[in-house]
Amino acid sequence: MSAGLEPWRVSAYNTAKQSENKMHDDTVARRFGFTGGLVPGVEVMAYMMHLPVQRWGRDFLERGLIEARFLKPVYDGETATVSGQEIGNGLTLEVGSRGELCATGSASLPTRAPSVDLADYPEVAAAVARPGIDTSFPLGQRLGTQPVSWGGAQLRGYLDEIRETDPIYLSNNLIHPGTLQRIMNRVLVDNVVLGPWIHVGSKMQLLAAATGDDVLTARAKVVGTYDKKGHRFAEFDALIVANGTTPVARCHHVAIVMPRQQAAA
Repeated sequence: MSAGLEPWRVSAYNTAKQSENKMHDDTVARRFGFTGGLVPGVEVMAYMMHLPVQRWGRDFLERGLIEARFLKPVYDGETATVSGQEIGNGLTLEVGSRGELCATGSASLPTRAPSVDLADYPEVAAAVARPGIDTSFPLGQRLGTQPVSWGGAQLRGYLDEIRETDPIYLSNNLIHPGTLQRIMNRVLVDNVVLGPWIHVGSKMQLLAAATGDDVLTARAKVVGTYDKKGHRFAEFDALIVANGTTPVARCHHVAIVMPRQQAAA
């Protein structure tokens, strides 16, 4: 037995036009065969989070599980429609745009947040001098990120960028879990000088509802590095920690760190 949720429609916004990752730049993205600059995968995943938060509220922010895989680009200014079906105790999620299926995923609400041992995720600093991609991401490498907070004006700006209107965040000084996915991207860009790269999927288990007052860092480990269809991939397992003491999310992040056109150059 399944039931549909009201679709969530977003006017997609490319938040990364000026970023170091030129896959979000129209001219560069076209050289890789895309119509224009890609809306970041972390923002598409943030759009997907609207339905599980609508379904479970604060409980989802405290212990929800979400997974997303990005299949086709979402482009700036296009409408992205997030649809969800309740199946069993969870949701299946899809993002469509321009008549194409752009992302698939799922969400659920575990009975309790799993316990995580901080000792399994030692704290390391972000790189002081970032190496180039050719010398980075060896299997087992530990990586850290620059500390960041998402409160006040930053949170309001972020919610505007992802077109989120749910009052739960500003009313309760809670950050949107999409910001944690942005921190996962920092695992890459705070440590390595990358060319154009593509986020292809993530799984995130929330462990606590982070607030705008929290100082957040990621403690990551490279758990996969391989070539597939000419692309070079890297996978990361990370714990995002508030104030050096409280785990707020465990994340698995997958990226093409060197697309095949670049790898062949």
